Amino acid sequence: MTEYEHYEAVVVGAGPGGAAAAAVLARNGIETLVLERGVDAGSKNVSGGLLYAEESAPYTIDDLFPDFREEAAERPITEYHLHNIAGKKVKSFDITDLHEHDTEWSDAVLRRKMDSWLAGRVHEMTRETGGGLLTGVRVNGLLREKGKIVGVTCDELDPITADLIVAADGVNSELARQAGLMDWDEPEEWFQGVKAVAEMPADVIAERFDISENEGIAHLFSGNLFGNVRGGGFLYTNQESLSIGTVFHLDSLMEERAEPHQLLDNLLTHPLLADWLGNDYTELEYSAKLVPDSKKVAHTSPFKDNLVLVGDAAGQMQAQGPIIKGMNHAVTAGALAAEAFAEARARGDIEAVGQRYTDKLYDEGVMKKLRPRGYQVARRVGENGPAEGILDGLLTSPVGRLGVRALGGRLEKLYSAPSLSMMVPDTQTPYVTLPTVIAEELGTRISTESEVTPPSLADRIGNLTYDTDVGNPHIKLLDNSLEASGAAVTACPVSAMDFGGGCYREETIMVDGKEERIVSLDTQPCVECGTCAVVAETKWEHPRGEKGVEFKWG
Repeated sequence: MTEYEHYEAVVVGAGPGGAAAAAVLARNGIETLVLERGVDAGSKNVSGGLLYAEESAPYTIDDLFPDFREEAAERPITEYHLHNIAGKKVKSFDITDLHEHDTEWSDAVLRRKMDSWLAGRVHEMTRETGGGLLTGVRVNGLLREKGKIVGVTCDELDPITADLIVAADGVNSELARQAGLMDWDEPEEWFQGVKAVAEMPADVIAERFDISENEGIAHLFSGNLFGNVRGGGFLYTNQESLSIGTVFHLDSLMEERAEPHQLLDNLLTHPLLADWLGNDYTELEYSAKLVPDSKKVAHTSPFKDNLVLVGDAAGQMQAQGPIIKGMNHAVTAGALAAEAFAEARARGDIEAVGQRYTDKLYDEGVMKKLRPRGYQVARRVGENGPAEGILDGLLTSPVGRLGVRALGGRLEKLYSAPSLSMMVPDTQTPYVTLPTVIAEELGTRISTESEVTPPSLADRIGNLTYDTDVGNPHIKLLDNSLEASGAAVTACPVSAMDFGGGCYREETIMVDGKEERIVSLDTQPCVECGTCAVVAETKWEHPRGEKGVEFKWG
């Protein structure tokens, strides 16, 4: 085999999972190279985003980077509320107890600020062991020798070999897919998140949300303001901005032909948010990403040869009930993978690193959180058409409504029960039917009118920063028929049925004298979420290093 540049460890992706892996590797004196495809770490990353530090976790981000919270985070989230909505009627629950369960702390974060700060620390640490961090490098594949994974290939560099490869390259990980460990086959295995970052001075946040400068608040939203799409909305306070977004099951978006940007607008313009957003709404950035549903896709053995998967690349995103945790699990997984390699290296048995890493995920209780047994039971009972229909029918009946009224305040306690939150089935019942009935029967009518006018989709795209890779499209339509790829027209967060400037568009052409509806593609406005890879017949890959969209906030 050709002699290529060699490192003991190569980490692909400089997000929290990659940063954690690199930090632990460097602490153990292991020569580590970190490769990041963005112009800067965080420029390709999007999160809701709350970063948790769990009391039960073997590693937290501030364990590895002690000044993280002071330097890289936004506000500590000290209150957590869930709002059940039916039209203008709202019933709110304080579920801070659920938020604080097994929680040492939880901070709002913005990925560009957070990841770029982490990357600076990682570069310093890895340089001391003979490595470093390089941005603008897209790892495009796995290098194999006699069928075994031995390194990575890149667009911008010659191939690199390594004793350990950490795939921390996110939900759209090409390495995970090339290794045959993950796929994009089933829409029901994914969520799609869409987010707006809105400008708001710290003193205005303090006044409108009734919090101090050292406090933050989280609001979640469910019910019928999103139609029948399964999912909900969120609002988190940052230091001088708000993160407002929606997260929905991808298969539900497809079934309802819902348009993500419009669902976000439904939230932004709801009267409940009127006093918070006021009449001076200024949107700084629009973004989107796919989110793995760990209950279905968290890989139970996330390795092959000397390749290990961490974070979203391994499907390690926990979404049980109203609590969403992903970045903290990426940190834990990255650190455990590095720890496993350090131990295997010390024993002269680096071939055992993958299994050792997997064992740690189970021994430390990570897999128990990602694939909770309670959900598996609830899924078998609740996630079938007849059972869902019967339950929804009961809830909306006079008897069901009477039961909701009888439970009254006890519902808030039930929503705050960790064991129940881990059992929530992926049906309309918990996302739409139940919260709507709760609001109708127990809620208060909101009299305020919203004065928010969200930007148009064209303006949102126009406000993003792109470096288009002219002549090298990263997505190619394999089948342009409406049947095969039409779902992308509505599911893509920068496309819409009545909008001709997004990625995917419906067109009418004449074929043999007959009209035929087809789909066309323009990758220039792509936000690289990967939605179309799941819902359309496409060949999808990341753009080359530094090319494509660049998020300023994330």
